[in-house]
Formats: sequence, C-alpha cells, structure tokens
Amino acid sequence: MAKIKLDDEIIIGGEEFTVIAGPCAVENEKQMESVASLLKALKVSIIRGGAFKPRTSPRSFQGLGIDGLKILKDIKQGYGLKVISEIMDPRDVEEAYEYIDIYQIGSRNMQNYSLLKEVGKVDKPVLLKRGMSATIDEWIKASEYIRMEGNKNIILCERGIRTFETYTRNTLDLMSVPILKDKTEYPIIVDPSHGTGRRELILPACKAAIALGADGVIIEVHPNPDRALSDGEQSLNFEEFKKLIEEINNMLDLLKGECK
Repeated sequence: MAKIKLDDEIIIGGEEFTVIAGPCAVENEKQMESVASLLKALKVSIIRGGAFKPRTSPRSFQGLGIDGLKILKDIKQGYGLKVISEIMDPRDVEEAYEYIDIYQIGSRNMQNYSLLKEVGKVDKPVLLKRGMSATIDEWIKASEYIRMEGNKNIILCERGIRTFETYTRNTLDLMSVPILKDKTEYPIIVDPSHGTGRRELILPACKAAIALGADGVIIEVHPNPDRALSDGEQSLNFEEFKKLIEEINNMLDLLKGECK
C-alpha cells in the first residue's frame, strides 16, 4: 500500500494510524488556536478546518474563504501542525497552495472533474471524499482523474452514503475499507463525524474503522459544539475528544500487542 509522506515524521498509510481533527468550519483565530493547542497536547499532527463551506442552504454559513486559509496558515506556523482544508473551485487551487498541506475534495465535488484535474496537477496530497450517492467503482474512477494528471498522492475518505435510514445523517459504509484495500493502493481513512452525524456514535465508529484496517480517521472537534456555526451536533467537545484519543490509543496498543 502507498504511504503519503507529509514530512519525515508524519506519514499517512503503511503501519501508521493517523488522526486528523478540527472544527467543521474556521470561525475565528481564537477558536482555531484553542483547537490547535489541544491537538498539540494530544500529539495529533494534522488539523482540519473548512475555509470554504458547501452548504445545502445558501443562507447557511459559507465559510471565511481566503481569510480562513490565512488563519490556518498562522496556526500551521505557530503550532507546527499540518493543515487540510476543502477547496471547491478550480480557480482557488493555486491560491490555496501556500496555505495548506492536503487538499480536501468534499463529497459534493467528488465528480467535479475540472476540480479533480486541477488538484491532479499539484504536488501536494489530495484527500478525496466519497460522494454521498457514489458507488465504490465511481469513487475509484474519480480518483483516476487526479492520478492521470500526475498526482499519485491520493487519500480516500469514506464519509457515509445516503440511504433510506434517517436515524444517522448518513449510512457509514465501513465495508468500503477492506474493499478499497484490495482494489487500490491508496490509504483509506474514515470520517465518522459526517458518516453518523451523531457525536455518541463517533467513538464506536472509530473503533470499527480500526478493526477493519483503516489508515486513520478525520474527526470534527469544537471548543463549544452547541455554538458552532456548522455541524455542531456531530462535533466533539475537548473532553470528549480527549477520551476518544485515549480509547483509540488503547485499542491500537492492544492490536499491536496481539500481532507481536
């Protein structure tokens, strides 16, 4: 399986299990600094934060745009973290280059082929989320648009698909993990925040992802989820996130012990 090297110490794939965490949306500097401080203390090396937010309603918070990316860059420099953020428009790929370490292509843009081609031309990793109604085959073919432009540093992210079930926000298709391990050479991570939409289900979903061989998870964390400008109901507060990291580390240690 391919490994994505962000630097000599931060690797996604291979024998590593990566936790990516941060708020759904960048709201202000104070919010991001508090999250960055938490991640640093817990030895989480990659922070997420949406500067551009594709929302179903045009009246919902759409993100801070380039100003949000500037905040992320300050966080990156101040705390030594790597940054992942979603890019929605091919015209923003070049401008975002100096601010982020991983380009995220969201569910709604999985088949935005112009955008896929554009990020395929850069020399930074691309995290490609599964479309909410996409088959695994369609998802793999979408990744080929990136690869054919020369960028092989692709990370696939299972974030749930839309089904008839309404209890969870989406139906988290964890069987995609072993399938993609067989069908592709890319690291595969799981997004239990979008995949369930319910904070009480995030930890069990993470444990299931680990058991199935996922290379990591991406989690939404907010200082005060009840006051978040987007996706607060699926975001963990700091104490919940600390517990999640502890549980994940315990499970990983257990599995490593069994493998020895």
